[in-house]
Amino acid sequence: MLETLKSVFDTFGSAVFVPVMIFVVAKVLKVKTQKAFLSGLYAGVGLMGFTLILNSYTPIISEVVQQMVDQTGINLPAFDVGWQATALVAYSTEAGMIYLVIALVLQTVLFLVKWTNVFQPSDLWNNYSYMVWGSMVYLATRNMILAVVLMCLLNMYSLLLSEMLARRWSTYYNYPNCTIIAMHNIEPGIFALIMDPVWNMIGLHKVRMNPQGLQKKLGFLGEPISLGLFLGLFLGILGNFSQLGSLASWGQITQVGIATSAVMAIFPKVAGIFAQAFNPISQAASKNVRGNNKEREWYLGVNDATGYGEPATLISGIILIPIMVALAMILPGNQTLPVVDLLAIPYMVQALVCLTNGNIAKTLLNGAIWFSLGLYMCTYTAPMFTEIAQTVGVTLPAGALMVTSFNILGKPIFGLIFLAFLSQNPIFIGLTIVAYFVIYFLFRKNKEAFYDYLERAAAKNNGEQPSGETKVA
Repeated sequence: MLETLKSVFDTFGSAVFVPVMIFVVAKVLKVKTQKAFLSGLYAGVGLMGFTLILNSYTPIISEVVQQMVDQTGINLPAFDVGWQATALVAYSTEAGMIYLVIALVLQTVLFLVKWTNVFQPSDLWNNYSYMVWGSMVYLATRNMILAVVLMCLLNMYSLLLSEMLARRWSTYYNYPNCTIIAMHNIEPGIFALIMDPVWNMIGLHKVRMNPQGLQKKLGFLGEPISLGLFLGLFLGILGNFSQLGSLASWGQITQVGIATSAVMAIFPKVAGIFAQAFNPISQAASKNVRGNNKEREWYLGVNDATGYGEPATLISGIILIPIMVALAMILPGNQTLPVVDLLAIPYMVQALVCLTNGNIAKTLLNGAIWFSLGLYMCTYTAPMFTEIAQTVGVTLPAGALMVTSFNILGKPIFGLIFLAFLSQNPIFIGLTIVAYFVIYFLFRKNKEAFYDYLERAAAKNNGEQPSGETKVA
């Protein structure tokens, strides 16, 4: 049954599954069939558009990133095989397959009983983020109950964090009633929340390093399409630095430049199509609130590919690629070589970008520090993940002693929760559970005040007044 369920998800994918979910939700909200159908279709077209763009862009940029890493001469034992390989490992383990069904039930029930206002099952694929940690606990302890409890707790933590970020993400990326729910890409938001007052004390909120500020200062050179070109050329030169006298190298450099420019130009148009899917639902939900006098602000979980090509997100992500390679070389005790997941950094920074309202300076600092801590978590967990990967048939890359995933396993906070369960110490495990409930009820009690704080903090980055329509993209 588990294999069949997984096969259904894999076969149809989010571009089919999400439109069906949107159509059902729209009809529940009494949207006319014609509008409900078009909402679902817009969502499917948008998601397929994102997929086509990223599938075309990834091979172009991945080659130059690999060349850049190779030229550094780094020799670290834990090789980053990427989130895709990690997902396949997670879905191939016994603990992972068991959680596939548990997650569907848990996430649906939590939404229906209003424990959370985020509907997560619309992005089921990203459940592998919990499965990896649970699989490692099961490998070490052979205690399936402990592994399942860990996966459920991590899921509840990530749902809580997703709801905390939901209004800000939805506002910034301009997708009504949507948010990202992938645990591995929302966790950096914790660090951004902590550090924002610190960065403001040293005046980083006054650094107008955001898409609009760059466009105002640079004129046509600050347009997203121009910034994409220069950013791509910069990355291409880094990947071909030792061969700049070769015509072939300049062919690749210019191709990366134009490809990055194309993403900057095309992505917002596809994003606009995807956003149309949620207008009828948002309007219907508002009518129901007024009619029933019962307010429930809910969000549909969407794949984080929806934010990948937003200007501040892509700019920050690409600049962080060489930064993280350099940091991996100099950090004492680090054994992780980030490679494949360097391409995932524009996914990884979305929580940072939306919380800082597109402030690229803050995003770069937050990302460099937090992702560096993530390298240490990857280093610690690499032996266990390597053992699991080998049992499901993953072959180690040449020269690598271990494998890891910079994006999935480089999570300091959720890694600490994993370590508590790995210890099998009831006190440590109990503390992680108690901490969840304390944070949950504090957030629920002060939800509107918290959201207002995020809007004020976001507006401060651009010298704006807080409003429900603050937006950079």
